[in-house]
Amino acid sequence: MKLKRLRTDVLAGLTTSFALLPECIAFALVAHLNPLMGLYGAFIICTITALFGGRPGMVSGAAGSMAVVIVALVVQHGVQYLLATVLLGGVIMLAFGLLKLGKLVRMVPHPVMLGFVNGLAIVIAMAQLDHFKDGDTWLSGMALYLMIGLVALTMAIVYLLPRLTRAAPPALVAILGVGLAVYLLGLPTRTLGDMAHIAGGLPAFSLPQIPWNLETLYIIAPYAIVMAVVGLLETLLTLNLTDEITESRGYPDRECVALGAANMVSGVFGGMGGCAMIGQTVVNLSSGGRGRLSGITAGVMILLFVLFLSPFIERIPLAALVGVMFVVSQQTFAWASLRVLNKVPLNDVLVIIAVTVITVFTDLAVAVMCGVIIAALNFAWQQARQLYADADVQSDGSKLYRVHGTLFFASTTAFLKQFDPANDPAQVTLDCRHLNFMDYSAIAALDTLRERYRKAGKHLRVLHLSERSKKLLKRARVHHE
Repeated sequence: MKLKRLRTDVLAGLTTSFALLPECIAFALVAHLNPLMGLYGAFIICTITALFGGRPGMVSGAAGSMAVVIVALVVQHGVQYLLATVLLGGVIMLAFGLLKLGKLVRMVPHPVMLGFVNGLAIVIAMAQLDHFKDGDTWLSGMALYLMIGLVALTMAIVYLLPRLTRAAPPALVAILGVGLAVYLLGLPTRTLGDMAHIAGGLPAFSLPQIPWNLETLYIIAPYAIVMAVVGLLETLLTLNLTDEITESRGYPDRECVALGAANMVSGVFGGMGGCAMIGQTVVNLSSGGRGRLSGITAGVMILLFVLFLSPFIERIPLAALVGVMFVVSQQTFAWASLRVLNKVPLNDVLVIIAVTVITVFTDLAVAVMCGVIIAALNFAWQQARQLYADADVQSDGSKLYRVHGTLFFASTTAFLKQFDPANDPAQVTLDCRHLNFMDYSAIAALDTLRERYRKAGKHLRVLHLSERSKKLLKRARVHHE
């Protein structure tokens, strides 16, 4: 049983390495870098996070979200400043993990997760359309028909093979099978070698050749911070998704530490920065990869491709890799989210759609931040609406208010509207047994209420404050009875 598990992980890692190749090369080219920088980054980051990270089965590498962030830096200041930025970004990620801030991912609501997954699925599919171009012009005629035919054949193998056998990952069989058919039949279609030549040596240790001073820090720090934020967000959200798919639990803080360390190593060995890659993670998981060995295999295979196997790897048709990524896009998209659109609250539907659209047209970090803000504002609005009070006149002529709900910045106006200082009797009691004080706005609202009764010449007595509320009030030096 253990041997079978190891075999499955190795085959899944091999499949994932093929899926990593075109992505890392493309992202390096997007960032105006040598493709080998993308491959070195993929090898280092994938291997280190697989060895030491908190989520076996998840695949990290030189990600597109990171490439987009650093294009301007590379154009303006060059590659050495990029390597320093990757190093500093890694330090920030490492600190984030050591401070145990990974739990902040719990603040991301489920509708935001669905929007993130759907947006990235669309981005993965759209990215494949570039392979249907020759330079800036779309393929046409026989070249286009052949490309479409090979993509369709690849997808058919991936979908149909599991019905016949599960002895090997269908994506791996599809890539190798279509590649062999193209080679034996001499079909004139574009290959990985047309994107870039990937032959190279071992990555060499070298500190970035930059002036180590404050001026350099001012240049690289903004890029490093954005890179770290984007990388951490994508990694933590992909970790959540992996937890759901595998029905197991990962360790976000450990993953952040490993990712930070991996980026630091990549920076001093001439590699790009990186983070978790949702498409490649889905390839790995759908191929049966569950253990650390699958990620280690994927990372090591990237290095072997560069060192020894480039003549063979460069012959792999792009159509086969595009077909696999189209399947990944389809498998990544949360189709269940479409079926529940008319069953969940409208505000959740808006969050899903907003995050999806923003992910497609801007970037992941902006999309998730917007989604969290929209969800938080909606939550605050709903909580504010749930505050209400019961009022009774007691036998001694005093009036008792029982307030229910949560008192915080959004509900203070509703709280104050429950009372009538002008017409209430001289003695008023506020029962806080069912009232939670959440922030300074709540304290200020209680203070305001006391002042209103004082000006009206009446006395407000406060009862049954929770221990937490008493501490909050005491800290703010608001006296209560």
